[in-house]
This record gives sequence, C-alpha cells and structure tokens, in this order.
Amino acid sequence: MILEKAILYIKPGQSEAFEEAFNVAQKIIASMKGYIKHDLLKCVEEEKYLLLIEWETLEDHEIGFRTSVAYQEWKKLLHHFYDPFPTVLHYQSVLK
Repeated sequence: MILEKAILYIKPGQSEAFEEAFNVAQKIIASMKGYIKHDLLKCVEEEKYLLLIEWETLEDHEIGFRTSVAYQEWKKLLHHFYDPFPTVLHYQSVLK
C-alpha cells in the first residue's frame, strides 16, 4: 500500500467553494484502479487541508490516475484553488 500525502493551501476565502468542488472530485478518485480510500482534513489554525489517499501501488497514482482522462476533470475542479501548488509525496510502511 502507498499513502499519498498533499498539503493543500487554499486561496483566501475559497475554502467553502473548494470543499464543494472536492465533494464532486472525490467521486473521480474513488473510481480509479488501485484506489483504496482517502480522507481530507481541514486545518483548524490555517486555511489549508491535508489530503491522504491510499493506493495499491505507486503506479496506480502516478501512471493510472495522472495520465487518465479522469485526471483532467480532477484538475479542472480543484487546481485553481491552490496557492501555492501542492507538493505530493508518497509513503510506504517500514513496519513488518
């Protein structure tokens, strides 16, 4: 399992609109091959969010999702809310 993590800094005053758009966009991510689950957490102190998505493999995210037609819709719904654009990192457990 791969955990995708992104901190999403949202333009001032855009949190409500972002959340509405994300409610639509999450259906896109949930339909992708290799998707396991996701969560979106809102920061209490600042106008930012933590997006966590679990994938079966790194390729399911990096190739399967990011090169898909569905990703173009995801971008259209969400990318204009970010400032700056988020850095996405991937993690895997080292525990046995």
